[in-house]
Amino acid sequence: MNKPTDLARIDHHDIDTNVSSNEQFSTVLEARLSRRSLLRGGAATAASALLGAIGLSGCGGSDNDDVTTVPNPPGGTNPPPAEKLLGFTAVSKSLADTVVVPAGYTATVLYALGDPLTASTPAFKNDGTDTDFENRAGDHHDGMEFFALSASNGPATTVNDRGVLVMNHEATTDEKLSSFFVHANGGTMSLPRPAAEVDKEMALHGLSVVEVRAASGKWSYVKDSSLNRRVHQQTDIELSGPVRGNALVVTKYSTGGTKIRGTLNNCGTGRTPWNTYLSGEENWSGYFTRASTDDAARGNDKSVTSLKRYGRDAGAASRHGWETGGSEDKYQRWNISKKGTSVDGSDDYRNEMNGMGYIVEMDAFDKSKAIKKRTALGRFAHESAVFGKPVVGQPLAVYMGDDSRNEYIYKFVSTAVWAAADATPADRVATGDKYLDSGKLYVAKFNADGTGQWIELSIANPLIAAYAGYKFADQADVLVNARLAGDAVGATKMDRPEWCSVHPGTGEIYFTLTNNSNRRVEPSGSSQAAPDAANPRVYTDMKGTSAQQGNPNGHVIRVKEGSAGSTAATFSWDVYLFGAESGADGSKVNLSGLTADQDFSSPDGLAFTPSTGICWIQTDDGAYTDVTNCMMLAGLPGQVGDGKKVSLSYPRANGSNLTVDTYVGKAATADTLKRFLVGPVGSEITGIAETPDGKALFINIQHPGEGTAAANVADPTKYTSQWPSNAGYGAGKRPRSATIVITKNDGGRIGT
Repeated sequence: MNKPTDLARIDHHDIDTNVSSNEQFSTVLEARLSRRSLLRGGAATAASALLGAIGLSGCGGSDNDDVTTVPNPPGGTNPPPAEKLLGFTAVSKSLADTVVVPAGYTATVLYALGDPLTASTPAFKNDGTDTDFENRAGDHHDGMEFFALSASNGPATTVNDRGVLVMNHEATTDEKLSSFFVHANGGTMSLPRPAAEVDKEMALHGLSVVEVRAASGKWSYVKDSSLNRRVHQQTDIELSGPVRGNALVVTKYSTGGTKIRGTLNNCGTGRTPWNTYLSGEENWSGYFTRASTDDAARGNDKSVTSLKRYGRDAGAASRHGWETGGSEDKYQRWNISKKGTSVDGSDDYRNEMNGMGYIVEMDAFDKSKAIKKRTALGRFAHESAVFGKPVVGQPLAVYMGDDSRNEYIYKFVSTAVWAAADATPADRVATGDKYLDSGKLYVAKFNADGTGQWIELSIANPLIAAYAGYKFADQADVLVNARLAGDAVGATKMDRPEWCSVHPGTGEIYFTLTNNSNRRVEPSGSSQAAPDAANPRVYTDMKGTSAQQGNPNGHVIRVKEGSAGSTAATFSWDVYLFGAESGADGSKVNLSGLTADQDFSSPDGLAFTPSTGICWIQTDDGAYTDVTNCMMLAGLPGQVGDGKKVSLSYPRANGSNLTVDTYVGKAATADTLKRFLVGPVGSEITGIAETPDGKALFINIQHPGEGTAAANVADPTKYTSQWPSNAGYGAGKRPRSATIVITKNDGGRIGT
């Protein structure tokens, strides 16, 4: 989901824009959490816990050859042993250019960048000459959901051999301006960019819907399925909810402020209780540019404050230079300078960026239904969106994170209360209107005693109404500028909130906090933050001779709502796992007691699979990649409060110490956490979905070969990865993001 830097992959437009002075914990109270026993693993226990649960997932080709190098276990004719969760042998760390899974499992490439989605689209040559990406798989496969298909192409709950995969295509592998692997000679690295290159790159971003089937246990995608489609930067998408029609989203393309073209930098996903797909728009601001004189052109009004808070300073260059592709609106929309003379922005694209940064809802079964951006859920760098466990007669809660350093965690609570009949509605998008267009948005404040508050982001909140940093006009303004509203109410700055997922048994909510290079014991400047109870570690991690500071390895935090459930105003919390190298100091860094079979860095993708209740943790790392490629782990978590309080002491320059108490979940053991998969060189592991029976697991391998120099595009021997072509999949040797499917050789459920 991000690019490599000094400590981990962080998109080069995922910059620090939170300069608020929100309180950091300076005093620490005694823990008020009692220890609780760890939930026991086991098939029967997991099945009981999953009754009534709603799960969240994660973002054929020519030859579907196996990509795992692990052989089948001996004695394949013997009856399989009794099922045990996490009964597999942990995978070792790996630097090999392949996908490694445990003995007894097989991983197969299913759907890769450039694969055709219609019968008339030519096979992918993978040499940079391919076109028509509106009808091909996009790039950087990310969050993903599997929707089982009935015989009538509608939703099913018990079909295990046919469905649609719906996935995000987050970005492209690029250097300077060009997405060089998809252009014949590496593309144009200077401005202006040729229109043909820009058109190709715009089409690579967005969403895919692709039908997949299993025949005799072998999965493939259906090239000519009527359900296949792409959503890209020329696709009309409606703005829905409180922001629809507001002055902040008026543009030359939509003078009524009701729609926008495309969805951008899509990362995490979600699945609604009524069977639609949710996609989060993450690092979208970097695709836009504005002139160095634009602050003055806007009269230095409050829109300048908003733009800077979301990462678009005047004169900031765009990621790809798409605005230079020509004079057509599809190119000019990426220049958000105030060019026109209108008061409302109806003659230019000064407000275009306000149409990005939302949760997008799509009906994967019905192409005729509008795709909608649900503005009531707020605008920020969205990752996944996960529903709390639906309870009839109670509002629905949706949990979300803002993926940037020192940003916030959010909750949306619907106005409408859940009705069981809405699980199988006649019109799924209309049901989305009912639950997702009206409600309250909250931001989290984590207290030092292991409790927390959900603070409503409302124009009626006195802290927001009187905020000196920005004058909010109405509730739509609060939602468009949710980050500024979070600043106003003093939300807790977190270590890059990424994916979230709900434990199907306990209903507790888990959030990955990937890392934060800007944590400091004594912050210097507004972009740095001191450690606090929920983000307690500040240390130096060595990668070779490079020192990585802050919280280089990240952690997974979990939240237990108060007695009011979805509408609770308070919660309790602890840290489920701290990422760390197994050899790191156990009193300061490796607080979860990780061993060599469990250690990891930079948790990112996160999902509980409904069939087993296993918690899958995927990494997007740059801090530990001198030792291992990115990976996926399987865990059996306990519950909030099952561990202990830990005190961390940091020396200050004046000779005093800063003491930070935190709350650590029960230490990991060989029975509760294991490494399940390691990916190819340069890749991120992201996106997860399963069939209803849990016997096929779909995973995305994003940007293998990242780190290859664009100058080497013509020389495959200089690629840092040649996956998946080195596994026998497809033409050419250029690395490709791809979806794999994992099955168990004895036909059992994944993770047992």
